[in-house]
Amino acid sequence: MSSHFFAYIDKLRWVLRWGLKRNTVPENVKEHSWDVATIAHALATIRNRVYGGGVDVNAVVVAALYHDSVEAVCSDVITPVKYHSEAIRTAFKEIERTAEKELVAMLPEDLRHDFAQVLIEDNLPMEHQQLIKMADTITAYLKCQMELKNGNMQFSKAAESIARRLRNYQQPEIDYFLETFAPSYDLTLDEILAPGVETAPVLRELT
Repeated sequence: MSSHFFAYIDKLRWVLRWGLKRNTVPENVKEHSWDVATIAHALATIRNRVYGGGVDVNAVVVAALYHDSVEAVCSDVITPVKYHSEAIRTAFKEIERTAEKELVAMLPEDLRHDFAQVLIEDNLPMEHQQLIKMADTITAYLKCQMELKNGNMQFSKAAESIARRLRNYQQPEIDYFLETFAPSYDLTLDEILAPGVETAPVLRELT
């Protein structure tokens, strides 16, 4: 029995994020998922090692890799549209839940239970959901800062909104990541590889 599952979600490479905005650097959902997975890995590890947590880091990373798989079915919808009204938000949530189940159904039957644990958001522990959402928000923040640095003011309001969202989490892992890793995102490759380079803070909207 053959399955189209992985060929289908591979199409995420063609689903562009940040629709309705001009992008100086286009971003697709497949590369975004990798970014979220690596940052979620960092946040979960920071929670465990620095703040005494006990989260299953590997489970968080796997779920993060698949967190936007439904967009192979229903594409990416920007936040202002998805949350334009309660009716629209509820409708999109129902579409996404249906898409999750359809993706699981594409798998061989003996794999469905295992994949349902990571593809269906409601099956994830709340702590895992939170860490993935935090990582997702950090990637959005970094994207906005990059676009602003490139002179693209289309992202100015999004940057303010996302910065507020990061503050509202009130989670020390976010501060740790942004203070430790985010400044380097402003550097060129030559600057990153040069010995002894001091990094300048990029937390423009958070300080």
